[in-house]
Amino acid sequence: MTPQRPASAPDQPLDVAGIGIGPFNLSLAALAHPVEDLRIAFYDQSPAFQWHPGLLIDGTTLQVPWLADLVTLVDPTSPWTFLNYLKTRDRLYPFYFAERQHIHRAEFDAYCRWVSENLTGLHFNHHIDAVRWNPERVLFEIDYTQLDPEGEADALGRAYARNLVLGVGTAPYVPEPLRPLAEAPGVPVLHSADYLDHRDKILAAEHITVIGSGQSGAEVFLDLLRNRPAGREKLHWLARTPAFAPMEYSKLGLEHFTPDYTHYFRTLPEPVRDQLLPQQWQLHQGIDHHTITAIHDELYRRSLHGGWPDAVLTPGVFVRTAGRVGTTRVELHLEHIQQGSRSRLTTDAVVLATGYRERRVDTLLAALDPYVRRDSTGRPRIDEQHRLVLDPSVKGAVHVQNAETHTHGVGAPDLGLAAWRSAVILNAVTGRTVHPLPDRTAFTTFGLEPRPQPRPQNAVGSEHRHTIPRQLPVH
Repeated sequence: MTPQRPASAPDQPLDVAGIGIGPFNLSLAALAHPVEDLRIAFYDQSPAFQWHPGLLIDGTTLQVPWLADLVTLVDPTSPWTFLNYLKTRDRLYPFYFAERQHIHRAEFDAYCRWVSENLTGLHFNHHIDAVRWNPERVLFEIDYTQLDPEGEADALGRAYARNLVLGVGTAPYVPEPLRPLAEAPGVPVLHSADYLDHRDKILAAEHITVIGSGQSGAEVFLDLLRNRPAGREKLHWLARTPAFAPMEYSKLGLEHFTPDYTHYFRTLPEPVRDQLLPQQWQLHQGIDHHTITAIHDELYRRSLHGGWPDAVLTPGVFVRTAGRVGTTRVELHLEHIQQGSRSRLTTDAVVLATGYRERRVDTLLAALDPYVRRDSTGRPRIDEQHRLVLDPSVKGAVHVQNAETHTHGVGAPDLGLAAWRSAVILNAVTGRTVHPLPDRTAFTTFGLEPRPQPRPQNAVGSEHRHTIPRQLPVH
């Protein structure tokens, strides 16, 4: 018998319901923590916080400095800073002497788990089934299934909220020609997001191909190279980009990841934004220069006694089609973009470091679809406060985290803008300045037109303003 969904009392709704508990919504939860009169809760179907577990390769680091934690760039006095995490672990002096700007990924993951385990209002093992706007109650209804430790349905529930924040993250992207192989059982074609779970099996393959020229592809290739016998590496590294290029990391180049550039990008016409984004791939899809150096050093070390390592690195190539050879081998049909030439490559395992795409929420938000205003290509329109532009009949707001690259630019998925965006959202849903934000963040002046002065925070989203009762979150 299917359990009935009990309705919680709509007369005590949440002010904010967050869907998804990744770093971005965790940042929002941490910045909202001191706001005593805010009723807020977050839901995620995972049993606990986890951040790209398949890519926590030993020694890999973040590509942003540690100041890009969940809160510091907005509130360095918060108890949820990375430095305070180190203090609770008696590790401030080791970190001080390590002189690290870029911390290990595993350390960032541990820091986020520490925050998630100590904050209140985070509900793991909750699968969100549907979200609706109830015009009679002037609230969002969120139906969820509570899961048991084995991930099976345990109970049904419903929450009510005045505002939503979607932080459902991104999903691994598999190019169309390789999807049938990636989905087929027994064929060693997998996304780099699952690399560590299958690393031993991949390393045991006779010949391995890595596809993708970004940081993940470089880290996977380096890890495989270091663990293959010298002279018998049998590795191929292929990339669509014209080079295995370093990430743009100049000081002024990094100002593309400031609120100033985000504001500028939003003012550009839609066709200009769409044309600009692919040209900026080196801002966020290049390789950290330390990783490039480590790869070259390892290749060079293997050539010290003469001969070349059995490793082929070819940029400017894309996979046209792919298929099986026998029961487990894979044949890749390649085309070189600049040469216009074609060839075939037979391999025993493929790791796809082909990036991520914004996770589709069509099913989750199906009931809200008629209210969502879209651009000329059908993408949701998103305003300056990171809200979906909805029909005026919807009085609540739906904010998004890392789903607005097409409107806000390359900084949308960047950890360095996480705290700022969370503060913008928090100020908007409360209708007041909970966290003051700087008027200027870059030396670069983007565009000839002066940037308009921001409206007072208490005018932001005034149509959603309300008096927040001093009560604890419900769930």
